[in-house]
Amino acid sequence: MTRFSRALMIGSAMVAMAAPLAALPVAAQAQTVSGVAAMNQQPSLNLSATGKVNVAPDQATINFGVVTEAATAQEAMQANARQMNQVIAALRRAGISEREVQTSGLNLSAQYDYKENESPKLRGYQASNRVTVIINDLTKVGQTADAVVAAGVNQIDGISFGLKDPSAAENQARRLAVQALQAKAALYAEALGKPLGSIRNLTESGGYVPQPSPRMYSRAAGAMALDSTAVESGELTVQIEINGLYDLGQ
Repeated sequence: MTRFSRALMIGSAMVAMAAPLAALPVAAQAQTVSGVAAMNQQPSLNLSATGKVNVAPDQATINFGVVTEAATAQEAMQANARQMNQVIAALRRAGISEREVQTSGLNLSAQYDYKENESPKLRGYQASNRVTVIINDLTKVGQTADAVVAAGVNQIDGISFGLKDPSAAENQARRLAVQALQAKAALYAEALGKPLGSIRNLTESGGYVPQPSPRMYSRAAGAMALDSTAVESGELTVQIEINGLYDLGQ
């Protein structure tokens, strides 16, 4: 009887000790569990790094057009067509294939003269035909520009340089970014006096983006007529940004 009573008393005491925790509100229990998890959470490093590679472009894209005006819409379109056909023929002679030429805009609009206190008067019509041309031989960019201007192009909207295949440059930038991230993580761990653990997470952003370049210009006045338009391709920058989460030892 005594042995049974003692066991019962011990069991009652255990129930009594557990009762306060059971009586806690759900939110309080969640905070307690969360606090224990936070105490046991392993310290970590959240760092970022960048890898940059400068590479010479191997492709150029030129946007240009033919703009014509005439008294009627039909005459404006016909004049534009004749002039653009001459431009396309000049591109073929320069070695530019059909798949490297794409129409990027075709417009026809009425043109008005405006005078104060008078109604607008129709002056005629303007036709515009713009094309985008890809040039894979950068030594021919200036010559091609001169050829199409001689054939009838009267607007050049811009030029940009790019890469046919940016994967090699992007991969090199990735390697540089990872090396920089590893070096930064090792430095922080050493400064904190903690052993550097394995990487837990890695994310990437950035990459190759073709950049427009305004480096297309005519020769200075007084140069020989045979001189072609000068074009400088320069370099492109391929950039990769990464973010890594490392574990730190205790």
